[in-house]
Amino acid sequence: MTNSTTEKFLIVFFRFTMAWTFLYAASHQVFVHDFSVVGFLKSTKTFHDQFAVFTTPAMAPITTFLVEYGHLLIGLSLLFGLMTRVSAAFGIVLMLVYWMAHMDWPFVENHNNLIFDYHLVYAGVLAYLIYKRAGHVLGLDGWVESLRFVRDSAVLRPLVA
Repeated sequence: MTNSTTEKFLIVFFRFTMAWTFLYAASHQVFVHDFSVVGFLKSTKTFHDQFAVFTTPAMAPITTFLVEYGHLLIGLSLLFGLMTRVSAAFGIVLMLVYWMAHMDWPFVENHNNLIFDYHLVYAGVLAYLIYKRAGHVLGLDGWVESLRFVRDSAVLRPLVA
């Protein structure tokens, strides 16, 4: 845990801005009835064969559901500081998948981004939040960790510790 007021401010700032990023994405997906990941995944270039599996008629609804509600749950978790380590880890995985999906080697998304883009920056910020136990700074992780049933549970403790 950190003692510096500046560092606590930065942790909360990064947690809230990453929460906003995921919640904003979810607002365009969960509340829109015609959202599908198929259009995005069919336009992949470098890793097209790996992502084409997720665009099949059997997999597309499952993938779309996981993306929509994954964004929503990660955003809410970061906003409230509850299970921050878990949500940030899933967020890192999602950002790395998006980074790969946008890649047209060696460029990512457009010719202004050579190998690196904002997805990797977001993944780095999420890794920082895990490292700094961001849910303990003005979040619910610290309170939930102090509950007896969580303290005594080997399964629940790592989710908020």
